Amino acid sequence: MPDSASPERRPLKSRTAVDRLIESPPFNYCPGSCRLFLDALREASAHHIRACPVFRGLCRDQGFAPDSLRSQKDVERLPFIFVSVFKERALLSVPRSAIVLELTSSGTMGQKSRILLDKTSLLRVRRIAWQVFSALGLADEGVCADYLCFTYDPRFAAGVGTAWTDKLLTGFTRGGEVFYAFKWDPAQRSFRFDLEGALRALERFERSGRQARLIGFPAFALKLCEEFKRRHGRFVRLRPESKVITGGGWKDQHERAVDKSVLRKVLADSLGIPVSSVRDLFGMVEHGVPYVDCGLGNFHIPNYARVLARDPASLKVLPRGQRGLLQFITPYLRSYPSISLLSSDFGSVEKSCPCGLKGPILRVKGRAGVAKPKGCAVAASSMLK
Repeated sequence: MPDSASPERRPLKSRTAVDRLIESPPFNYCPGSCRLFLDALREASAHHIRACPVFRGLCRDQGFAPDSLRSQKDVERLPFIFVSVFKERALLSVPRSAIVLELTSSGTMGQKSRILLDKTSLLRVRRIAWQVFSALGLADEGVCADYLCFTYDPRFAAGVGTAWTDKLLTGFTRGGEVFYAFKWDPAQRSFRFDLEGALRALERFERSGRQARLIGFPAFALKLCEEFKRRHGRFVRLRPESKVITGGGWKDQHERAVDKSVLRKVLADSLGIPVSSVRDLFGMVEHGVPYVDCGLGNFHIPNYARVLARDPASLKVLPRGQRGLLQFITPYLRSYPSISLLSSDFGSVEKSCPCGLKGPILRVKGRAGVAKPKGCAVAASSMLK
């Protein structure tokens, strides 16, 4: 591969256990790949015990040692940190001077979610994304595509997690036009949804003859398709190979939950593409691993991570299929000790998917607590009038 290739397209050169794991196929679950995950998790947990006093104290209090990770069942014993801790404390496992990127949520109120990445962790998470999207048929160096991004223009929001992710996704094909629909208004010192500009971009994409990709918050994709139909008296007709990759929340502009299967069908019909080409992406800023739909609309868990559901009262690990608080585990992070993260999201882990990909699938079923969430989707929804 030429040296000019984007970092995520180049194999990792290090032969650490973590990098060997990342260079393995993401959905090739087998005894050998599971051993790779355990090797990587032992390596990562040993690093954070050495380098982060808080994580070291947590492991000491719970009697955990990396060498105890000998089977997949042992992964449940890895101590976790609750997600809110990372909003309140700047925990690091490398010197602060080694941090090259800080990503946050785009919420406008309260404390923000964030992750701090050194060069090694950044290269790894980019490579993980390429591996996952490529395995799901969503990354292709041979395709030239136009992108309409329903997210913040990264020139003005480079540290916002959703903006960083969507910019990364525009590099998963050869680039045509890229249009960011959330424009910075210097007079108001805030972002606004540029509906007129997005409509003109969609019209250009329809004429270009290239594959188009719409990525970002689903409510804005719906809004744009509705407005196109209202003005033109017909649906958009993109090339059939075009894709939609939504992410950042399933709320519409009235903050009513939109059923995922219904939304996939509506967007597909509105754009002239198959339902299987409408995919969703779930991720957490503090975790970084992408959970991406297959063609059947199920989030697949790559072998770079493990997801557990815990009973919210006892915190015991629940059997497959039962709903609980989701715990996310990944060894790729070197700079930030969120390798074992207990989230505030409810969901379950299912054994498999009929699409044929190996490994478990993730079902996300809502946010715990009674306070109104203030994350990326809710902050963005304020731009929809």
